[in-house]
Amino acid sequence: MKPPGSSSRRLPLAGCSLAGASRGPCCGPIGPVPVRAPARAPPCLLLLVLLLPALASSSRPRAWGAPAPSAPHWNETAEKKLGVLADEDNTLQQNSSSNISYSHVMQKEITLPSRLIYYINQDSESPYHVLDTKARHQQKHNKAVHLAQASFQIEAFGSKFILDLTLNNGLLSSDYVEIHYENGKPQYSKGGEHCYYHGSIRGVKDSKVALSTCNGLHGMFEDSTFVYMIEPLELTHDEKSTGRPHIIQKTLAGQYSKQMKNLSTESNDQWPLLSELQWLKRRKRAVNPSRGVFEEMKYLELMIVNDHKTYKKHRSSHAHTNNFAKSVVNLVDSIYKEQLNTRVVLVAVETWTEKDHIDITTNPVQMLHEFSKYRQRIKQHADAVHLISRVTFHYKRSSLSYFGGVCSRTRGVGVNEYGLPMAVAQVLSQSLAQNLGIQWEPSSRKPKCDCTESWGGCIMEETGVSHSRKFSKCSILEYRDFLQRGGGACLFNRPTKLFEPTECGNGYVEAGEECDCGFHVECYGLCCKKCSLSNGAHCSDGPCCNNTSCLFQPRGYECRDAVNGCDITEYCTGDSGQCPPNLHKQDGYACNQNQGRCYNGECKTRDNQCQYIWGTKAAGSDKFCYEKLNTEGTEKGNCGKDGDRWIQCSKHDVFCGFLLCTNLTRAPRIGQLQGEIIPTSFYHQGRVIDCSGAHVVLDDDTDVGYVEDGTPCGPSMMCLDRKCLQIQALNMSSCPLDSKGKVCSGHGVCSNEATCICNFTWAGTDCSIRDPVRNPHPPTDEGPKGLCDFSFYSFPNFIHSHSSNAPAQHSHGFERRHIRTSLFVIKMYVIFTAELSILCISYL
Repeated sequence: MKPPGSSSRRLPLAGCSLAGASRGPCCGPIGPVPVRAPARAPPCLLLLVLLLPALASSSRPRAWGAPAPSAPHWNETAEKKLGVLADEDNTLQQNSSSNISYSHVMQKEITLPSRLIYYINQDSESPYHVLDTKARHQQKHNKAVHLAQASFQIEAFGSKFILDLTLNNGLLSSDYVEIHYENGKPQYSKGGEHCYYHGSIRGVKDSKVALSTCNGLHGMFEDSTFVYMIEPLELTHDEKSTGRPHIIQKTLAGQYSKQMKNLSTESNDQWPLLSELQWLKRRKRAVNPSRGVFEEMKYLELMIVNDHKTYKKHRSSHAHTNNFAKSVVNLVDSIYKEQLNTRVVLVAVETWTEKDHIDITTNPVQMLHEFSKYRQRIKQHADAVHLISRVTFHYKRSSLSYFGGVCSRTRGVGVNEYGLPMAVAQVLSQSLAQNLGIQWEPSSRKPKCDCTESWGGCIMEETGVSHSRKFSKCSILEYRDFLQRGGGACLFNRPTKLFEPTECGNGYVEAGEECDCGFHVECYGLCCKKCSLSNGAHCSDGPCCNNTSCLFQPRGYECRDAVNGCDITEYCTGDSGQCPPNLHKQDGYACNQNQGRCYNGECKTRDNQCQYIWGTKAAGSDKFCYEKLNTEGTEKGNCGKDGDRWIQCSKHDVFCGFLLCTNLTRAPRIGQLQGEIIPTSFYHQGRVIDCSGAHVVLDDDTDVGYVEDGTPCGPSMMCLDRKCLQIQALNMSSCPLDSKGKVCSGHGVCSNEATCICNFTWAGTDCSIRDPVRNPHPPTDEGPKGLCDFSFYSFPNFIHSHSSNAPAQHSHGFERRHIRTSLFVIKMYVIFTAELSILCISYL
């Protein structure tokens, strides 16, 4: 099926000409009937022949693009670095409790890097010993402004590397702020020095660079074989000297794993979801696809907090401490944008310059809980807030965060050990991944997750790797599943403005720009040139921009599918190329055929929770189990624990206590089994019922063996903190009601922002204004108008227009009616085609 808006015209049927010429035999009596060539098949029979593949294509689901090969590994060994940022008495690499393992010795050299500049009357670059990238005579918010582009030359290990860099203007948000304390009061400064670059090695395909230049060169670069890490040998330097010594370390990057290559060729029976991972590959999108959460770019707005010892380590300079944090996040962003199609954007850095604001302990679980309480007092907006602490955890890992907690003010937090920038970048990558619903991978899962090809391993391996840049197949699928369940709704808020000066080519539309497609592979053909829209173009990118006509998709065009019954399908507004913000239904809506309740964008049921923990064959136990066991207050059933005593559930709260399931597996899919599975069964109403449960504990000490908040526990009731409460007691902001008390006038749904999202033909803040949609698809070349010009492309487009533009209704009754309607349309179309064929043949 050729998509609407394609630049190539559809072919006219045999015997019919294009507009303006004589018409053929399929055009009926309105034109002359030409002489029929004896060797030609009847044109209207060709219609039927051509129609069959079109019908097949209309019922075939749209295939996702093949994923690209994975990024090279990013590896490093444990040997202590000579740079000043090495923590002499306690680096992450030397921590015996750390999960980092080292199997190769790193090569090291001292080098004198230089910046490449142009001299007057010279056409070629020349090396210059001063590495500073500050733009002369320019400041913003009393901070130095760094060059938008720079190049450096580094000679080491018998090779010469030229690094071409571009300022990573995606690193800092427009509201970026730095906070420190004086006399017990917070001091805020807008902006901050931005010297953080991404780039490539000149002449080396698929190479990557992530460096900061605030004080010498800090960071890494890699080719297809080796990873190189560089930092100044000394923290201070006299610029009058002839060069600044840097230590550079080299290690194998590891070969490309077969992971990404196999995504498109591996059996779909083994990995049925892999074919949908189109978002792993940056490519020009097909014309007018209905985009989902997987391929859409996401933005994780991150705040970093440095504890007092980290500040002291950086010679009590909050500027140096802040630069360290920005350098770490710059490295993390380079991993996430390639692997997970997610940008990590820094919105704030807070440094505890006078004292710590929570108790810093070696117990990361206790510190995480304390930091969560502190985070709730922070006023800055952030999707996640992470602490970097110069402490050695008495723990098997160097970080801890709440699993799946991103977007939550209480659970979107993590604590991380301080170390070298490269090590902290890996630790932060891991703890942020936990916030995004990505689990640790035990060694038993390595073959399944495809992390066995290289010694570098994958980021979330439990046994530890040294600065890997690769998320495994399992991690990618878990992130996809997290988004599919409705998690991460806050990640779709795209920054509209950068803090730094306007730069054409950074992928953000800023002041003075009409468009900015970033990398060329992200641009839509000829829609945008030099950050200006082409003549006649309305847009240049986005799911609501037609990438052949460069015009807005019409109002009502579906741009982001609902991922579940609690999500809301987003539709284009008709005046923007971007999809509206990602919203979901307000808490309390019924879902899953009225068996569940929506809570934070997910459909909560005991069945869903049992399957998430114990696998697809598990299910919630019979109600009798909850009524029988959870009122007893024993290990087999309870509403929590008070010291050594199990708490009995009241009869009102039995469905909010211990989670009881059937068909438990030997080990849970997530978390660690605490104790043993508690098998219990009863003979009830002539059958044996399974009432088993277990305590399954996550790294953050959360026991998921209890019924989740938001799970229904009675009519118009849901669980909250192991209590069964009326939904009205949640005190949620309500959407407008009409005179009959219907939410959104019965023509829409109430979103998590307490606003009405109206169905297609309704508008207004309360969805009370009828507003029919006209022409839901962009105009296309219709060709000749004869009787037989009903193209074999028309029916798939017709069916598509009645499916992709359906109102955002989620009831199963609506789905059944829609299926019956579609079948009726197909039946009538076949009858019509047959009669049309007989009519056309009569002209032959």
